[in-house]
Amino acid sequence: MGTGKRGLLAAAVTVVCAVTVLGAPGTAFADPSPTPAPSASTSSTTPPLPSTASNKDLELVRTKLEALYHDAAVATDAYNAAEEAAKKQSAEIVELAKKIVAGQEKLDGLKDRAGAAARAQYRTGGLPDEAQLMLTDDPSEFLDGAGRALQGQRATKGLIGELTRTQQDLEQYSKDASTQWQKLEAGRKTKAAAQKKIEKQIAAAEKLESRLEKKEKERLEQLEAQVALEAQTAWLDTGVLDEINSAASVQGKKAVQFATAQIGKPYVWGAEGPDSFDCSGLTSEAWRSAGQAIPRTSQEQWKQLPHIAVEDMRPGDLIIYFDDASHVALYVGDGAIIHAPRPGRTVTLAGAGSMPILGVVRPDA
Repeated sequence: MGTGKRGLLAAAVTVVCAVTVLGAPGTAFADPSPTPAPSASTSSTTPPLPSTASNKDLELVRTKLEALYHDAAVATDAYNAAEEAAKKQSAEIVELAKKIVAGQEKLDGLKDRAGAAARAQYRTGGLPDEAQLMLTDDPSEFLDGAGRALQGQRATKGLIGELTRTQQDLEQYSKDASTQWQKLEAGRKTKAAAQKKIEKQIAAAEKLESRLEKKEKERLEQLEAQVALEAQTAWLDTGVLDEINSAASVQGKKAVQFATAQIGKPYVWGAEGPDSFDCSGLTSEAWRSAGQAIPRTSQEQWKQLPHIAVEDMRPGDLIIYFDDASHVALYVGDGAIIHAPRPGRTVTLAGAGSMPILGVVRPDA
């Protein structure tokens, strides 16, 4: 293999390796390490709330935590979206690298053919076929030569045309690869910014929770449960459950079975199993187990999947929450959902109306 080909193949391998490194989860964008426990100095600046903290104080803490974790969820969606885009762009770059190698090999072959034609012309005295044809006195040779000359002209034009097209293809592949690299770099920055925001919001939430004594944490959990129960009760009081009676599809049942088996596993942002999940990681994997590929993020699930009226939903459908579609859960029937709530919590069963519902989507509509 010539040095040109070896260099090209080496470059293509470098492209593939670089893409693999950039796209590999856990390389430059691994999940953050657990936030360390507050030090003595930290505790001195943020003293625990008194054990006599009022419900009003705890409600303020709950509201603040909800806002922090909501912002972290939005950033997690951005992180997941950037990661999904990076996977696609990386795959496209790999395919373009293969096309560039194949195109260069084809171009080298065409150049070899052109060189052979030039050498043949040199051996005949450097005269083109048409000039040699005019010098013959033999009529039959003239006629045979005329046919060969015409074929030669066509072959030469065809060769030149193929050379031109191959060069144009290579130029286009190169431009496309450059574009994908730029997108990959932009996605890397988006992913890094999202990771930074996630870590910041979670750290702030953990710091806030660290100020609570054990009894306050228990009371806070009770308050969170009470708020969710009140929202669920209000939702059920509308009579909506009386109208929801559709049976699950075959795929929907499989998705529900998968989600049910994950109950108790921890929430980890950016995770899609098998040991931990974020909200959309759980729903996308549940439906993947049922043989249906769906978008990775809750926002894309809301954008791309068919919308269903709440009263028409059935087990296996996805309920999208909040105005910005920052949370998603799997409806399992009887007014209940399975979801991965937030950092510090596990995959759990909850009331479908315990959070503000944006709408419902059906992966297998």
